[in-house]
Amino acid sequence: MMCEVLEISQPTYYRIIKQASKDDYDASLIFNVFNESLQTYGYRRIKQALLETYGLVMNSKKIRRLMKEYRIVPVYSKRKKQTAQKKVLEENVKSNLLKRNFTVDKPDIAWVTDITYLTFKGKRLFLSTIMDLYDRKIVSYKIHYLNDIPLVVSTLISARLERYNAQGTIIHSDQGFQYTSPEYQMWCRKFGFQISMSRKGTPLDNAVIESFHSRLKNEVMYNKDFKNINELKQAVFDWIWFYNHGRIKGKRKTIEYINFKEKYKKKNS
Repeated sequence: MMCEVLEISQPTYYRIIKQASKDDYDASLIFNVFNESLQTYGYRRIKQALLETYGLVMNSKKIRRLMKEYRIVPVYSKRKKQTAQKKVLEENVKSNLLKRNFTVDKPDIAWVTDITYLTFKGKRLFLSTIMDLYDRKIVSYKIHYLNDIPLVVSTLISARLERYNAQGTIIHSDQGFQYTSPEYQMWCRKFGFQISMSRKGTPLDNAVIESFHSRLKNEVMYNKDFKNINELKQAVFDWIWFYNHGRIKGKRKTIEYINFKEKYKKKNS
């Protein structure tokens, strides 16, 4: 049950149980239950849901502590004024540590992440992806109906579960509100990741993941007639699996950056 909910294999699950910080693991379960509740459950209902979903008995005080520590706050809670929130987001913009250096010599040195939309009959789904620059493999991805902070946080948690030994990893994104949010940055700090961001209005700073999303759309969505959203989602899942395990990627180096740069020049010429 837990493996299905967390979308991980049994060997990965048992490795996490053995190696992971107990708080990180318990917080990830709380976050999954919280997300399933459309971000409305407080600690009492989360306690009940943990019991019903996982058969897990967790102390109320511990749930409240982890929710506070990991910034898991129900949407109906009183929010700060918009001006104050905007100021916080601006202060959370980080420097570009990557500096378009898209070639690394070891796994988990640098990851890139971004969100793209998938359109089906006028409706949109949002795909959040994290890629390892070492071999261009997708570490984790999530599809959701909302382009929001929980989408990027759940992608980050999934990546952490998949690569639990990663430490000091640079995770590079744009300056979207999801990535400048206190919640996302708190999870990055908890996991020991270094946050890096593109300069504003400079998509070339994150060209590799931009190129990946463009390729995915070209090969999965265009000229395809999907009957429903589930078919579209399954096609994306299948393509990413193929991309990770079977697709010939050619020379690793910075070919994605070069291709994207040429397209970007033509678009703006």
